[in-house]
Amino acid sequence: MLAHGSSTWCLNPTFKMKRKLSSIQRPFLLHISGTYRTTPTAVLQTILGIPSLHVQLQFEARFTSIYRLRIPLPRFITDTQPHDLEMKATGWSTHPSEHLKPNQIPFEDAEAYIARKDIINIFTDDSKTEHGVGAAFCVLTNDIWAYQWSAKFNDNNTIFQTELTALHEAVIYASHLPNHNKSKIHVDNRASIMASSNSNSTNETTRKIFKILLSNPRIKASWVKAHAGNIGNERADQLAKNTSFLNRT
Repeated sequence: MLAHGSSTWCLNPTFKMKRKLSSIQRPFLLHISGTYRTTPTAVLQTILGIPSLHVQLQFEARFTSIYRLRIPLPRFITDTQPHDLEMKATGWSTHPSEHLKPNQIPFEDAEAYIARKDIINIFTDDSKTEHGVGAAFCVLTNDIWAYQWSAKFNDNNTIFQTELTALHEAVIYASHLPNHNKSKIHVDNRASIMASSNSNSTNETTRKIFKILLSNPRIKASWVKAHAGNIGNERADQLAKNTSFLNRT
């Protein structure tokens, strides 16, 4: 109850608020530490490793403002803006009765499919180094590299986000191919495969991937072992690395 509405009244607490919150916190610190009542509050917080109450509430207030209320914070506090943060998707993405085919996203290594000529093989990968962050996919058709895509991301993007983006772009590409073409997307990140097969995921990108796969059963996605001499995976990895060196547009 103490933190109720803190995103409004504790964004910039006054000195009076700080003193009031400190007086509320102090009895609990004394009880936990078992020290003398004359021990300063700041000392108790340091000994117990518990930050000041106003600092905790201010952190929650700022987080709520920028993440949930989408209100930007001053530049001297953070350079992160609301549009830089990924929002969680809510509600059902599809009807509970709708699900992918059992063999559409297998979790075993799909190395055997690469040699097949009747399948369009698509390989995705990403790269995150001190030089930057990039993701890519490349398309192998009848032993010919038919198409490739790559993009550079912000340095604060995670591996999971870039892998999902590459997978999303790959399924979009595969969905635009003629209906008689069967596609196999090879991903070396098992987490992104598992997330994309979950219709209840709160990630917006995985929901988009799920919907495309659901409406295109001819498209399959599976895990492939990374850095195991797989020519497609190695090519996508190199393409992602090359892209990460570029200046972001």
